[in-house]
Amino acid sequence: MLTVLLSSPRVAPGLLTWQAWSALRAASRVLAGSAGHPQVPALTAAGVIPEIADLPAGAAGQAAFLAAAATDEPVVWLAPPGEGADAALLAALAAAAVQVRVLDGAHDLPGAHLLDVVSIMDTLRVSCPWDREQTHASLIRYLLEEVYEAVETVEEGDLGALREELGDVMFQVVFHSRVAAERTPEDGGFTIDEVADALAAKLVRRHPHVFGSVAVSSAADVNRNWEEIKKAERAERAGAAGAGQPSVLDGVAFGQPALSLAAQLQRRAEREGMPWPLGGTESESGSGNGTSPASALGDELMGLVARARASGVDPELELRAAARRFAERIRARERSRQD
Repeated sequence: MLTVLLSSPRVAPGLLTWQAWSALRAASRVLAGSAGHPQVPALTAAGVIPEIADLPAGAAGQAAFLAAAATDEPVVWLAPPGEGADAALLAALAAAAVQVRVLDGAHDLPGAHLLDVVSIMDTLRVSCPWDREQTHASLIRYLLEEVYEAVETVEEGDLGALREELGDVMFQVVFHSRVAAERTPEDGGFTIDEVADALAAKLVRRHPHVFGSVAVSSAADVNRNWEEIKKAERAERAGAAGAGQPSVLDGVAFGQPALSLAAQLQRRAEREGMPWPLGGTESESGSGNGTSPASALGDELMGLVARARASGVDPELELRAAARRFAERIRARERSRQD
């Protein structure tokens, strides 16, 4: 019996499953292709001494070598870490009538592959001239572009492409965190782990109905609790910063698209009993009271945002959908001219 033992480079050497350790201890021989295999020191320390086997090149030669080693007694072959079972090697072993089992000895936890991205980013920041020159400011355009490209895949229903676009968004988070890690904490520096820690703490804090004792009966209850928690957080931050009375506008990103900004401002104001319009602005638009045409148009747009929200729709998304419909009509007109 030949056991091909798979392991992960993201799991500490020696942290293997019970089945893997059972196979290793029952084997007459444990073979590794290199003394640099990360499992070799861990197994040696545990009293399982691997033999370093100089395998021939090619699946056929390797299969012949392993078949000869596993003729009568159980043998474990330590596959290169992070690699799956070599399909060509398994086929050659099957052709040689060798009884083989593939055993996954170290399973990655969900999210473990993010470690690969962090490691690659570290290398890029040091070794790539372009990556080395980037700053938070220079990366802003790419962060925005990647988010919009991810949005586009959802709008088009191309959910297969969404995976790649989310990876691009994730890369921007890792990139900014790597740049920040070069500063000291006193200068606003932080690491990717601190970003993850802050996110985890926030998610737990804002979901007391999941991680605490708060009871909810609907998604609306969850939203109300969420907003109350955020309000308390804003007050706490304002107090810590000595900023005095917190504002309902604290935390609003004024750099977001105008329709989204208008909708968020209206939502925040409504929760504080200050619905649009304030001071009769909307009703005064275009009434001959000296309001400029541009200002009147802006107020009308704010009114449209309010109407959209009252109808339960997102004005930004609806305008994007209308723009896409208009683009398709343009393309249809262009196709008709070509016929």
